[in-house]
Amino acid sequence: MNLTLTFMVELIAMTLAGDDADRQKILVNMFHQEGASLVRLARLFTDDRNAAEDIVQEAFIRLYRSAHRVTDESKLPAYLRSIVLNLARDHNRRGLLSLRHQQTAYLPPSEGPDEQIFRSESQARVIESLGALSPRQRDCLVLRYFMELSEREIAETLEISPNSVKTHTARGMAALESLLKDAL
Repeated sequence: MNLTLTFMVELIAMTLAGDDADRQKILVNMFHQEGASLVRLARLFTDDRNAAEDIVQEAFIRLYRSAHRVTDESKLPAYLRSIVLNLARDHNRRGLLSLRHQQTAYLPPSEGPDEQIFRSESQARVIESLGALSPRQRDCLVLRYFMELSEREIAETLEISPNSVKTHTARGMAALESLLKDAL
C-alpha cells in the first residue's frame, strides 16, 4: 500500500478526531482491512495507480460521511467496494482514462515494488477483453475472480440479486471466451 494513501487516511482520521470516535475507528479499521484490495480493484478499472489511490481515498471520505447510517458493520466492505466501482466508472466516464480506448494501458512503464507483478501476454489479453464487456458483466467477473467474492458478497456490493450475479457472470464468461477465441 502506498504510504501517501496510508498517510492520507490517517490524516483524515486525525482531522476528524473531534468527531465521533466510533466512526474514526471504523475508518481506520476498514482501511487496514480493505485498503490494498480496493486500490487493486480501482486499478483494474482505471489502470492508473494515482487515480486508483485517489478513488479509494474518496471512497473512505464518503464512508466516513455516511458511516452513521450503516447499522450493520458487516456490510461496510460491500459498501466500500460499491463506492469504489462507482467512482471508477465516473472516472472513466469523464474521459480521464478509458479502458476501451487504451492500447497498452495494462503495461505501465514503471511500477512500485509492491506492484511488480508479472503480466504475460495472455493476462493482458484477458484484461483487455474485460474492457469490452458490459459494465455489469465486467463488475461481476472482476469481483468474482479477481476479488474472490462470493455471489452473495457481489450481490451486496452491486445491490442486485444473487441470481442476477449468476446470470451476469455466466454471460460475461461466455462473452469473454468468445472475445479471447477471436483474439487468438
